[in-house]
Amino acid sequence: MSMQLQESLVEYGAKRAIITITAILCALLEIVDTTIVNVALNDMRGTLGATLPEVSWVITAYAIGNVIIVPMTSWLAQQFGRRNYFAASVILFTVCSYLCGNANGIWELVLFRFLQGLGGGALLVTSQTIITESYPVEKRGMAQAIYGLGVIIGPTLGPPLGGYIVDHFSWPYIFYINIPIGVVATLLTLQFVRSPKYAEKKAINEIDWLGIALLAVTVGSLQYVLERGQEDDWFNNTLITGLAVAALFGAFFFIWRELTYKNPIVDLRVLRNGNLRVGTVLSFILGFGLYGSTFVIPLYTQSTLGWTAQQSGALMIPAALTTAFMMPIIGRLLQKGVPQQYLVAVGMLVFFIYSIWGYRIITPDTGADAFFWMLIARGIGLGLLFIPITTLSLSTLSGQDIGKGAAFTGMMRQLGGSFGVATITTFLSRQNMIHRNSLVSNLDVNDAHVQQRVVALQHSFMSKGMTAQEGLKAAYKSLDFNVTKQASVLSYMDVFLYLGIIFLICIPFVLLVKGNKKKKAAVSEAVH
Repeated sequence: MSMQLQESLVEYGAKRAIITITAILCALLEIVDTTIVNVALNDMRGTLGATLPEVSWVITAYAIGNVIIVPMTSWLAQQFGRRNYFAASVILFTVCSYLCGNANGIWELVLFRFLQGLGGGALLVTSQTIITESYPVEKRGMAQAIYGLGVIIGPTLGPPLGGYIVDHFSWPYIFYINIPIGVVATLLTLQFVRSPKYAEKKAINEIDWLGIALLAVTVGSLQYVLERGQEDDWFNNTLITGLAVAALFGAFFFIWRELTYKNPIVDLRVLRNGNLRVGTVLSFILGFGLYGSTFVIPLYTQSTLGWTAQQSGALMIPAALTTAFMMPIIGRLLQKGVPQQYLVAVGMLVFFIYSIWGYRIITPDTGADAFFWMLIARGIGLGLLFIPITTLSLSTLSGQDIGKGAAFTGMMRQLGGSFGVATITTFLSRQNMIHRNSLVSNLDVNDAHVQQRVVALQHSFMSKGMTAQEGLKAAYKSLDFNVTKQASVLSYMDVFLYLGIIFLICIPFVLLVKGNKKKKAAVSEAVH
């Protein structure tokens, strides 16, 4: 019955091409928007008068909206019809893009980014389902490859696109660019996308309102604790402590509610599948590495090296092209029966190499050429991780469980990215303080080398027309600036080192995962 209904959604010729383009367009809109703001953070800080922790909420609020809505997409599509829900999400995303561009304050922008994330989460998961069901079973592997290409390249295309827009226009245009695309996507969705007939509307009193509330409280509280913990002195702050408790109890009661309620908003029972449980953890780690590294590189190149937004963004293009090149190769290897866990393990090893490479080349004045091969390694690593993790997660599922499983992996990838950005921001702030104190403690004003350095700087400033007193003051200021810059570089080195260690530690656990020996030819089915 289920298969017949899915087959009835198969399209051919121009109509299938239009539906595929519409769904990919919407998925890319959503994914690019997760990272396009990264290179505009400095400009936003200046315009809106925000601190770095405050402006990082522009990314985090969007991710929270995504994470809350992704596990509910299957249920919402059944309630309102997939086409209607998809179109409404595109409209919400487009309207919020306009409102983001017009925001007058940082918290107003954060609010609209959260609402934009609620619209965007549906675009990601529903696009995957629409594309897959538009293709016959034998071509679903190709359909998933098209979708996977968008998902993995999208976060990498965000920075160069954002950089070009910020340098040639102004940061609001990174949101305005969504408006014409959103309008076209809405019209195409309403005209060409069809909804499956198996959905049954539930009465309003059967809706799992408590589950929705608990999910929002858990994710929102946890994210706030991660984001603001460092700045607000962690558990010495009453609000941080209260929200940490709320996240803990929220998670407990959410799990209990979803396992006992007859119409849960998120069906947790699907996690009984061992491969899916492993896949959700791996998706979290993938999101952490993917979004975390996409966040930290533009931040380092702009704040420490003084690059423009466009230069920072363009740096990521070779990695995106490498990933695109890797996708069909990975697809062929999977179809030939190479176990997914071996490819994932190799991908993690390559990502470890990329991270250690970053750790070794970062200095206060690293040149653009030094990043090239390091980022190529990142592109290869991500290519080896994405499709194998997806197929490993879903390979032993069938029927409606596949859609539920896809929602979990999507949610965990987004949640991992959200954790990555928040954790890296906090970690950078903390390490910066530690390294600065360490460097300052080693600077003895009575040391001959330090005195020679100060005198040399003083004379340099005096040669530019300053008095002896002004030159001395400028010399100490310059020395302080160099200490701050060096502390910042050491902090970025630590980020790369620990990212690499996380991926290295995961390799043995991945190799212990049992493959799906019964279904060697199940790649296209598993990916669906």
